Amino acid sequence: MKAAIVGLAGPSLLAEEARLFQACPPAGVILFARNIVDPPQLQRLMAALRAVLPIGAVTLVDQEGGRVARLRPPHWRAHPPARTLGRLFAANRRAGLRAAWLTGALIGADCASAGFTATAAPVLDLSVPGAHDVIGDRALAEDPRAIARLARALAAGIGAAGVQPIGKHVPGHGRARVDSHLTLPRVEANDLSADMLPFALLADLPWMMTAHIVFPGLDPIYPATLSPGIINGIIRGQMGFKGVLVTDDLAMKALSGEPAALARQALAAGCDLALYCSGEYAPTEALLQQAPDLSLAARTRLDGARAGAARRRLAFNPARLAAERDRLLA
Repeated sequence: MKAAIVGLAGPSLLAEEARLFQACPPAGVILFARNIVDPPQLQRLMAALRAVLPIGAVTLVDQEGGRVARLRPPHWRAHPPARTLGRLFAANRRAGLRAAWLTGALIGADCASAGFTATAAPVLDLSVPGAHDVIGDRALAEDPRAIARLARALAAGIGAAGVQPIGKHVPGHGRARVDSHLTLPRVEANDLSADMLPFALLADLPWMMTAHIVFPGLDPIYPATLSPGIINGIIRGQMGFKGVLVTDDLAMKALSGEPAALARQALAAGCDLALYCSGEYAPTEALLQQAPDLSLAARTRLDGARAGAARRRLAFNPARLAAERDRLLA
């Protein structure tokens, strides 16, 4: 398998995509709203993907709740933004933590029933007054320890559904004053200990996703996604993260250059997987053709994340959990 997760063009698997995935099998695919119409269509797409992807390939969706949700009503549940959970926690810690676990379990149940094995949640970034609202209500709180407690509950709920949670965006996106989808942020703060604390406290998560941000105090040249110093010195070293490290989307305008070259640079810097979400065929083909195969370390981490999800899976009734969450959030 190639050390990459890639997107698709539309709601069905194109013949050229199927041929590409068989010739240069990715480690996984990620689906977006453009790929999802309703449950029957998604079931057909997942079956087509399973027929061409290698055994163990990841099926990923960006399903946080709030405004970042690819599985939406009327076919799937609506979930509150992270800020709602944080406000409940501030008023009643026990209720907030329970609502976070329930929300994680319900997100995980939706993802699992649709055929996804991982979801890009929870967000561990700080809520920072004056920062760009690209994070905004996606952040759980301003207090890093509150974020860590709530994010752990969310991740545990996702895991209880047998789905792998992905903490993001390490080492922290909360202070960014521009949107990394559009341009490259620089965070000039000298003290990033609060930003990094939630990630350090959740270093046992199975996955984390990097931030496309330059932190001059950590690396004056490269954004975190491309920085060997940040990845090896901070994320793997100081934080002690041993799980799967995936880039944020390499199609985002924070990074300049050809996606295939960016993927090689990110992987050389220490990321396990390059994520490229655009669904455009030509750059996806180039990326998969040029990306290296999964390293032994990355394969071991992926196997561990998959096995952990199987161990943590619980039997529960989603309708009952949803009713309990509604009562807590009312």
